[in-house]
Amino acid sequence: MSGSQCFENPPKLSPGSGCGAGTVQQLGGLNTYVTGSGPPDSKSAILLISDVFGYEAPLFRYVIEVASVYISIRDVSPRSVVSGSLDHKCAHILLYVYRKLADKVAGAGFLVVAPDFFYGDPIVDLNNPQFDREAWRKIHNTDKGYVDAKSVIAALKSKGVSAIGAAGFCWGGVVAAKLASSHDIQAAVVLHPGAITVDDINEIKVPVAILGAEIDHISPPEDLKRFGEILSAKLKNDCLVKIYPRVSHGWTVRYNVEDEFAVKSAEEAHEDMINWLTKYVKRDE
Repeated sequence: MSGSQCFENPPKLSPGSGCGAGTVQQLGGLNTYVTGSGPPDSKSAILLISDVFGYEAPLFRYVIEVASVYISIRDVSPRSVVSGSLDHKCAHILLYVYRKLADKVAGAGFLVVAPDFFYGDPIVDLNNPQFDREAWRKIHNTDKGYVDAKSVIAALKSKGVSAIGAAGFCWGGVVAAKLASSHDIQAAVVLHPGAITVDDINEIKVPVAILGAEIDHISPPEDLKRFGEILSAKLKNDCLVKIYPRVSHGWTVRYNVEDEFAVKSAEEAHEDMINWLTKYVKRDE
């Protein structure tokens, strides 16, 4: 993760909002939002890894929720969750928007876990003159995220989970790519990733989808297309690079809910993510 686009259009955070279809539990030493059915009902799990704004950012919660409640409340929109315009019956479910994305994935039949990789210290206020962005990056680097993610994966396996996928956004995309270099997971989805190198791509061993933005200075389309060529040479059809037109870095979890095109583009990416994970993780359950 690097570059100003990682910090554009920051969400309005509501820490500790305690809503969503799931619960916050300790998993692998991290506070983790957990939703969906685990063993014995389902032995497949998805690890969602947020961007720098953390697991309580509203539109990340929306991605969590999409699969768990997709069938029963498919008419709920990101706009209604962010604006608070839901009726009273739905309000207690849909304050979470970020967790809603996890629940959305869970609705596809997965156990979904979204850990707090920043230990209660996500980026909250970029305008705070006392906030030291570089110091934050040193503390919350992706190498540490990778180590923590492996602890969460080990905890899932100890509970009887046999197939795991990972999906990461920006900062989390870098962590997801690192996880894809091992056989700890069955598949990965990397969405508008932070700074990923050719060396990182060469290490990938499992099916991976990279979902990128047309307007991205951190992971420009030409870089992602080059990554796709490298991956295709060794993974054949078990890789995908898709560039979404007219969107910017971060569009899947940080977009204008009043913009119909932005919402449609984000939801298209969410569905592509779910379809990829269903194809490659469910088969190994």
